[in-house]
Amino acid sequence: MKLKEFDFPLPRDRIARFPLEKRDESRLMMVDRKTRSISHHRFKDIVGLVDETDFFVINNSRVIPVKLFGRINGKQVEMLIVKTIGNNDVEALTLPARTFKPGEKVIIESARDLWAEVIETGLRGRRVLRFNKTVDVVLKAGYAPLPPYIKRKYDDAVKYRELDLERYQTVYSTVPGSIAAPTAGLHFTPDIIESIKKKTQVIEITLEVGEATFQKIEVEDIADHRMGEETITITAEVRQEIRALKQSKCLIAVGTTTVRSLETWALHWPEEETFYSRLFISPGFEFKMADKLITNFHLPESSLFILVSAFAGLGLMKEAYREAVKEGYRFFSYGDAMFII
Repeated sequence: MKLKEFDFPLPRDRIARFPLEKRDESRLMMVDRKTRSISHHRFKDIVGLVDETDFFVINNSRVIPVKLFGRINGKQVEMLIVKTIGNNDVEALTLPARTFKPGEKVIIESARDLWAEVIETGLRGRRVLRFNKTVDVVLKAGYAPLPPYIKRKYDDAVKYRELDLERYQTVYSTVPGSIAAPTAGLHFTPDIIESIKKKTQVIEITLEVGEATFQKIEVEDIADHRMGEETITITAEVRQEIRALKQSKCLIAVGTTTVRSLETWALHWPEEETFYSRLFISPGFEFKMADKLITNFHLPESSLFILVSAFAGLGLMKEAYREAVKEGYRFFSYGDAMFII
């Protein structure tokens, strides 16, 4: 299939730049694949939309504050740490990349005693940086790694730093390792989780959200796209529980990262509790684990929109997205949710 088939019109004012005051006040569109019906709810209604014949699987990965602002020769720059190489060295995506020349010194904005030297340059803005302090110290000066479309320049990033560090994080995140949030989980509150647990099981797995999740597709034919690698952990105890529950219940995957984790596991049945995935799910994929899906509204031509189109059908997803635009839904990471049954 051609990438352009997964494009759709989206007014810029539909992109949510800030979270709602309350997580569970976000809107929830329910899409029924069998009847092709669409209904509108609030996310807090999710408890009443499921029962004991369902069970949930969530991604408990925690976002690391890997976004940094700095200056090179007085010019403001941005960095997104994507990989730790050693105690002081990292790989980072940089902006504007042409400013990050070998040997240049980057002074970190939020901690003037913190700086880095550009050690190596790579393609597409990738640089190796060596900090004067260890990476754990560097991250204390970091910001939530919000996607570029949220458009937080430095002054706004400082102003909303605490808000973003809290809200670009699920309430159940416990395992640090992600450089982007598993955003379908952002709508859950402790009360909602407690209410769901009174009805049925909530099971935790871990996928460390990396570049692969937000990697831009740059090929005309999606069959030629190659996903980056991400790390998944599903413990032996959890595997046993999921297998047992799947015998009689519907698995509700919370987020595309959860889907990719479970479907990778089901494709290969790796013996190791921690394994790796490059799975790119597109129309024609046979889902073995996910029966229902909670997800956000995704970017046109993204691997995430392609995944939900594989799950529900491209035609139905385009219809649902048109309805969402018409009804004023908020899109992307800080936006509203969809429940596909």
